[in-house]
Amino acid sequence: MLREVSMIIFFVGLAMALNSMRGVSLGLGSSLRPGFYIETCPGAEAIVREVIRQAMIREPRNAASVMRLQFHDCLVNGCDASLLLDDTPSMLGEKLALSNINSLRSYEVVDEAKQALEKLCPGVVSCADVLIMAARDAVVLSGGPSWEVELGRKDSLTANQEDSNRIMPSPRANATFLVQLFESFNLSVESLVALSGSHSIGKARCFSIVHRLYNQSDTGKPDPYMDPVYRDRLDNLCPLNGDQNVTGDLDSTPQLFDNQYFKDLVRMRGFLNSDQVLFSGGRRDTREHVLRFSRDQTAFFEAFKAGMVELGRLPPQAAMGSEVRQNCRHVNQWLDAMLLESMAPTH
Repeated sequence: MLREVSMIIFFVGLAMALNSMRGVSLGLGSSLRPGFYIETCPGAEAIVREVIRQAMIREPRNAASVMRLQFHDCLVNGCDASLLLDDTPSMLGEKLALSNINSLRSYEVVDEAKQALEKLCPGVVSCADVLIMAARDAVVLSGGPSWEVELGRKDSLTANQEDSNRIMPSPRANATFLVQLFESFNLSVESLVALSGSHSIGKARCFSIVHRLYNQSDTGKPDPYMDPVYRDRLDNLCPLNGDQNVTGDLDSTPQLFDNQYFKDLVRMRGFLNSDQVLFSGGRRDTREHVLRFSRDQTAFFEAFKAGMVELGRLPPQAAMGSEVRQNCRHVNQWLDAMLLESMAPTH
């Protein structure tokens, strides 16, 4: 039995090594385009959508969780799946960064999609592209708009927790900080407000809002820009010394991708401070977009689609090269090293 297992590992490892050599690149390769895998893996997009559909049946919250992964990956040194890398002895990954730890989830859904793709087209579809496809599908399957995804990315060979801590906004962020963050990526105010509408679905923890409820701006008082009835509801959900891992809905239709999120902001019923400030934070530009999207769901959908495409175009910054990973959690060299270790003679 051990001999048979070793032989299986050997041939699997040999295939991985060959695919690793084929997938490694020192540049970005071909420019992004729709239908990138139409010849090399024609079933790729259908496979990812089916995995997301099944994941949502198991747990509807997976839709919001998967969609958020694109935002957290692309803002940190570009869309390169660095977010998905596990820590190693020589690298602190991004999963435990301040904005990600105990917040991001559903990594296993991405693993499922990648494993299905590897069975059909080994070494072809990047993890970075899986994130882009999965985010679109999560929106569509939640009742939101569809769009053509641009594909052709490669996966990074490293991740940077420090950069994630530096770049990703806090749920306490104010509107001006958010606008400046998006401007630093050449993303418009409209894109900021539209992409914030991703909070049309999903939940967040009480940890993210206790400051709003009990000590906004270190005043020892609740956020004044909060509907009193809604604040009472949140007080009951998130008492001062309660369990901060309890979750609340980000808008009042948390499983349906629609413009209710913006209607809630206008009613002063935004869950996160970084959401509510888009309407009540004193900036006319963000407020006007919130009002427009609250009245016109089609306008929101069109701006959201454009924003997701723009976000997906943020280029990787790593200078160490790239590859198509066989396992989204580890670079291919790591897998090869594990293979060699498993085949080493024991004494």
